[in-house]
Amino acid sequence: MPIFSGIWVPLITPFADGAVDHTALRALVRRYADAGIAGIMALGTTGEPAALDAAEQDAVLATILDAAQGGRADANASGDTRPALPVVVGVPGNNTQSMRERIKQLNALPIAGVLMAAPYYIRPSQAGIVGHFMALADASEQPVVLYDIPYRTGVRLELDTLLTLAGHPRIQAVKDCAGSLDTTLALIRDGRLHVLAGEDVQMFNTMCLGGSGAIAASAHVWPERFVALYRALATGALEEGRRIFHALVPLIHALFAEPNPAPVKALLASQGLIRDELRLPMTRASETLVERLAALARA
Repeated sequence: MPIFSGIWVPLITPFADGAVDHTALRALVRRYADAGIAGIMALGTTGEPAALDAAEQDAVLATILDAAQGGRADANASGDTRPALPVVVGVPGNNTQSMRERIKQLNALPIAGVLMAAPYYIRPSQAGIVGHFMALADASEQPVVLYDIPYRTGVRLELDTLLTLAGHPRIQAVKDCAGSLDTTLALIRDGRLHVLAGEDVQMFNTMCLGGSGAIAASAHVWPERFVALYRALATGALEEGRRIFHALVPLIHALFAEPNPAPVKALLASQGLIRDELRLPMTRASETLVERLAALARA
């Protein structure tokens, strides 16, 4: 099975009394590994990387990688640096040169790839986007996952741009959040990029069309059910997949009723897995939504 397939969890960053809670973070990684997820997306949008300084980001990544290897302190000594659970790392930014330097640092780590969105705020031309991603992919020794999320970056990756980027040997997948059925279908039919749904409510459609899986924040909750959904669709059990997905839809909608990751954190906190803490400008989920989430979790 290709590495960029199945259900990936874009992991939250738990906090306790204002600091990163590494104990809870480690436990979450093992929880999702045991549930059968395909991999972890570290320091993506859901992980609140904008609220972490550089040292905190490095420490979060170190904990995730260690937990993904099963906490084996002798992994490097034994020569086995491959994580038991693949970890892809988010590399945000809009300065191509500084991002290249960050990628070169990451090359030394046992990661499965890097995830990168279009340069935000600048709104470059499509030619500029191609040049940006090509330069970053050239610097990476690991596969690159493109992140097409125009409502955050202010610019979308046009189909021709994505098809051009697919020609780079290290650009291997796309987290598809653009909301264009035509683009999603064209990429799947082209076949060079693994298409991972990035909008959770679109995962069923994407996988039925032939997409590779999903990067789903809602899979923090009931991860086994999301894995079961993927496995059902991957084996052609459409009715079973439809039944599972329809049961998940109310939870998915509720988890995105307020800015992510506040609802996810609220529900995980209610389950005793983390504390319900975020850093400004993010705020906790409303009490009304917390009650709604708790009711859905009991269903």
